[in-house]
Amino acid sequence: MSIRSDSRQLYLQVIDKIKDDIAKGKYKENEKLPSEYELSKQLGVSRATLREALRLLEEENVITRKHGVGTFINSKPIFSSGIEQLSSVTDMIIQSGKQPGTLYLATHIVETSDTISHYFPNERMLKIERVRTADAEPVVFCIDQLPEGIIPVEHIAKEESLFQLLEKQTTIRISYAVTYIEPVCYDERIYNILNCRSNQPVLLLKQMHYTGEDKPVLYSQNYFRSDMFSFHVFRKRI
Repeated sequence: MSIRSDSRQLYLQVIDKIKDDIAKGKYKENEKLPSEYELSKQLGVSRATLREALRLLEEENVITRKHGVGTFINSKPIFSSGIEQLSSVTDMIIQSGKQPGTLYLATHIVETSDTISHYFPNERMLKIERVRTADAEPVVFCIDQLPEGIIPVEHIAKEESLFQLLEKQTTIRISYAVTYIEPVCYDERIYNILNCRSNQPVLLLKQMHYTGEDKPVLYSQNYFRSDMFSFHVFRKRI
């Protein structure tokens, strides 16, 4: 069926048509799309137009193109939120309608790294490595660090959320965080922990968490599977 029905550039119409077909269930998650030849013929556009549309759809993480194999529909993220909203990973998973879980990998006492030494001068840090799960599937690899002695180590495995644990065991309440988002190149350990494909994007959120009195408390490096989580930012012109 030709999509030549409005005045917009053809590749934009192709993008909308493929997204609409996905939404209507014509193409399902992890399913392979027809070949470029077949799809361009169905849509009534050139292969060059189709390739531009597919390139942009891949940038949006709607599809994955595998050279010599084909184009596949990505799974829809289970959680999408404005990054300006500070929520624990536990709350994110609950809001998606899934059951949160935790696999504890390691707990160490370490020296403060150069990255955060100016936030926590002359302090040793409790470093916690965990895998957060949604309905038993690994979705986030969390590396959290906070000053030694704030939380008794024996209490860590009893609480899913570090936010809640801090509030229960101390007078500390995290009020806000400064966040940096980075794409992650293939890392064998991280990808194996999260059961990711080698060509699957992973998002790293580096966050320093503060109290309402602007005191740094918790530094987190959270690796999110991009097929499970997406984030957006509301930006207002001033």
